[in-house]
Amino acid sequence: MAQCHNCGREWVTQKRVKVPGVKETCEGCGAHLHCCRNCRFHDTSAHNQCAIPNTEWVADREKANFCDQFEWREGSENRGSVAGADARRALDALFGDGDLSEPDREPTDFDSLFGD
Repeated sequence: MAQCHNCGREWVTQKRVKVPGVKETCEGCGAHLHCCRNCRFHDTSAHNQCAIPNTEWVADREKANFCDQFEWREGSENRGSVAGADARRALDALFGDGDLSEPDREPTDFDSLFGD
């Protein structure tokens, strides 16, 4: 299902095309549809943030562009968020919950030398 990267609204067209026009926007939120964030090749970890190595640099991934390789990405753009949340839980289990406050302890000579 082709859907907007910003609001998730499904893209519906009466035309016989598989991709939106360069200046086409989402009916729900007005975001550009022919943009990197909606493309299946968009990959933030790849060179140029694209799985196709020879594409031109696009400064704003949410704005319309003229890329000829554009293809709708399937599913939700947040496909990595579940894995990211799992990774965060694993790190918290390994290193603690991220609370960096000092535990209650007695001052040492070091503390008195350099102050608290």
